[in-house]
Amino acid sequence: MSAVQPGSPLTSIVTTDLGAITRGRAMATKRFDEGSAISIGWLPANISLTPFNGIATPNPWGSIGDLRLVADASARYRTEGTGAATPFDMVIGDIVELDGTPWTCCPRTILREAQEALKAATGLTMIAAFEQEFQMLGVSSPPAHCLSFEALRRLDPFGPMFMAALAEARVEPETFLPEFGDGQFEITCRPAEALVAADRAVAIREIAREIARTMGWRASFTPKSRPDAVGAGVHIHFSFRDASGNPATYHPDGPGGLAPKAEAFCAGILRHMQAIVAFTASSVPSYYRLRPHNWSSSYTWLAERNREAALRICPTTSLFGQKPDGQFNIEYRAADATANPYLALAAIIRAGLEGISTGARIPAFTSDDPTTMTESQREALGLRRLPETLSDALATLRADPAAMSWFDPRLVTSFEGVKTAEIAAASGKTPEAVCETYGTIY
Repeated sequence: MSAVQPGSPLTSIVTTDLGAITRGRAMATKRFDEGSAISIGWLPANISLTPFNGIATPNPWGSIGDLRLVADASARYRTEGTGAATPFDMVIGDIVELDGTPWTCCPRTILREAQEALKAATGLTMIAAFEQEFQMLGVSSPPAHCLSFEALRRLDPFGPMFMAALAEARVEPETFLPEFGDGQFEITCRPAEALVAADRAVAIREIAREIARTMGWRASFTPKSRPDAVGAGVHIHFSFRDASGNPATYHPDGPGGLAPKAEAFCAGILRHMQAIVAFTASSVPSYYRLRPHNWSSSYTWLAERNREAALRICPTTSLFGQKPDGQFNIEYRAADATANPYLALAAIIRAGLEGISTGARIPAFTSDDPTTMTESQREALGLRRLPETLSDALATLRADPAAMSWFDPRLVTSFEGVKTAEIAAASGKTPEAVCETYGTIY
């Protein structure tokens, strides 16, 4: 008897919405490969889809309007190494109007425009990488020690398959490691220009989920699988290059080693972080993680090497004759995978650009614990508590005129609608139930 054939391979054109869910439509790969300009139909109201798959109401769109989702052939992520019957073939697209003009609420377009604004104003290009953590659910074997070789081998061959699939898909993976949480792992990849970095973040999540699914497990990128569990974050690393492609983040005489524009960029992030955290930590359980002494972040604080800081200047090494210039980067730690990666990075860039345009400075460096300081000490250092709930984050966003000005008002209204729906869905539920729900969704 001949083997059952899986049918014709499909290529999916996708976009990632305000709930960080990647959605799209598929066509036969043969048809996609034969076309030079491929687009599919899309709806404005799709941007108001919640993670629970309903459309948030009210929203600015209703049932009116049509858009196109245009495939970006340079953002194609394809691999035959997931263990599925057919290839994983995902092409990330841009949402445009019917005449081809960019749709102002397309998250990918929003990031591209922020990237272009930074370059036009400063001559700098942001280089970024998303360091992502996730937890493997549904594994029946006994737990292993955190960070251990045993923990890495316990899920074999997931690790080798994952790294090989990412490499085949041109994600350029670097390291895969077991983390502190039970069944928790971290994946890193090589830095790239901002838009490519966000594309890769999406591809990594979907490839991880598919390989886990073929093994009978679930790879969950939720920020908290349980209220008392180790949190899973997304650490967004960034640095800059000048118009000649040279590193432009480091200066030996700058505070913490920051070049002047890099310092102003970081100061702008700190100034607006209470507002932009809504875009970088975008769910109810995100704020179970953003608490003191969780190795995440809870204050608007920049420090060298301290993993409690919201912005961390990462270490450099002189091993093998390496110089600091090319290694030097900053890590934004108040983020997780319930955030749309394009909006998260766009908000960071816009806040940093605001800092550069106003000549902002870092008030001071400290490695001390903000929770042990008096309020006047924190104020002198510019340390402000991050919002403690998603509701507080939305209110803080609304209260920041500069942050509100960076986005189409309809995008902000849609974002608020989606997040308000999430808050309503979590209302009356215990933190344990909320974590369980998001663990399933993400």
